[in-house]
Amino acid sequence: MRAALVFLLLFSPHVFSQESPIEATTATGERVRLLPNGRWEYADRQKAEVQRAAAEKEDARERSAQGGLFGLGRKVYEGDRDYNRGTLNPAKH
Repeated sequence: MRAALVFLLLFSPHVFSQESPIEATTATGERVRLLPNGRWEYADRQKAEVQRAAAEKEDARERSAQGGLFGLGRKVYEGDRDYNRGTLNPAKH
């Protein structure tokens, strides 16, 4: 019985698929929303807009990075001296 309950809790799609954000309050009294994608944002619209813009900018930076195979290895970001440096083979220069 216990094993079946553990199996249902671990593999039930409803456990991990939270559709709507969770309302919460920080230690300083700020109201926030915990989003299903793992991020959080302020409940205040003005603060949330600034935060969303920063998150979109960071997502764009991550998408334009080079390297890192399946989340492993070093990622090279735009502005790094190794970004788009081409081949290191001197015969191909």
